[in-house]
Amino acid sequence: MSGEPSLFSRASAEVVDLHRFFVDWFVEARADRADFDRFERVMGEGFRMVAPSGQILDRDAVLHHVRSSRATCDGDFAISIEDIRAGWQTSDTIVVCYIEAQKRAGKHSRRRSSAVFTTSSSAPNGVEWRHLHETWLQVPEG
Repeated sequence: MSGEPSLFSRASAEVVDLHRFFVDWFVEARADRADFDRFERVMGEGFRMVAPSGQILDRDAVLHHVRSSRATCDGDFAISIEDIRAGWQTSDTIVVCYIEAQKRAGKHSRRRSSAVFTTSSSAPNGVEWRHLHETWLQVPEG
């Protein structure tokens, strides 16, 4: 083994790092420290997302939504990643499953996510997002 982190380790780090970016990007007091270019670089060409509602979003729609949502939350916004697990994988592609728990304005939600990553030498963690599917486990309250 070359001593390089495993594909699962790199993809797991990417999941955690990207959600840290979201908190920084969406929270008004922290938005100036968030690097949108980093987000754009890890969204692979052809990226698609199935939102918890079932809506299918392409890469451009996701980039536009995130870009336009900068600094839209006060300080009461947090995301935690739980139960991260490896699914199917090859030497350069992996499916990672995890639970994303959010708190926004005192309301809690949870979603189960499965993401497909491929290796990319130019990405910060060595992987880029290719596909994301989210399903509600707990819809935001009230």
